[in-house]
Amino acid sequence: MTTRGRFISLEGAEGAGKTTGLECVRRFLAARGRRVVTTREPGGTPLAEDIRALLLRPRDETVHAFAETLLVFAARVQHVATVVEPALRRGEWVLCDRFTDSTFAYQVGGRGVDAEAVAWLAERAHGRCWPDLTLYLDVPVRTGFARVKSRAGGQWRGDRFEREQLEFFERVREAYRRHAAEHSRIVSIDASQDAAAVRRDLESAVERFVA
Repeated sequence: MTTRGRFISLEGAEGAGKTTGLECVRRFLAARGRRVVTTREPGGTPLAEDIRALLLRPRDETVHAFAETLLVFAARVQHVATVVEPALRRGEWVLCDRFTDSTFAYQVGGRGVDAEAVAWLAERAHGRCWPDLTLYLDVPVRTGFARVKSRAGGQWRGDRFEREQLEFFERVREAYRRHAAEHSRIVSIDASQDAAAVRRDLESAVERFVA
């Protein structure tokens, strides 16, 4: 019988360094013989990627916060059913850029959607399929956006979320920090450090988990 794999998610707001962190963790696990599947949310499947494009594209129409939440979960249902759960059943380790913790941060914390409604949706969308370990990369909002704009140079325009006011992202960060304090599976990493220090902290957290 194949041993079920493990599920690790990376969380953080804009400019936290999730892409770099994801690759760091992937290499760390692969070097220790784990078969790793990397994926992202919203997205990870053709249908879920289409929903991602809908969510991120700037538009003149105001998107209702609960409509946004339902789209996120529609993508998540497809993603879990066709990518995450099958990989875990095969004994592979799933490494995901964002999962439901993002919904509690962005839609509950940022938009003000009812937390109980999101918990209800999560139960029906993916049941007990929660990350075994979540690495939350915490960075001050202004620091994160300075990084994003620096990487993009003069070409930065921002997606629909990135165009929100700084106050929105302060609420998101506060929700992330509060959520991390409430769940022992979430390890907070100070992402305002230099890249080498962040890498060391990520590897240390994963090493404790693997051991």
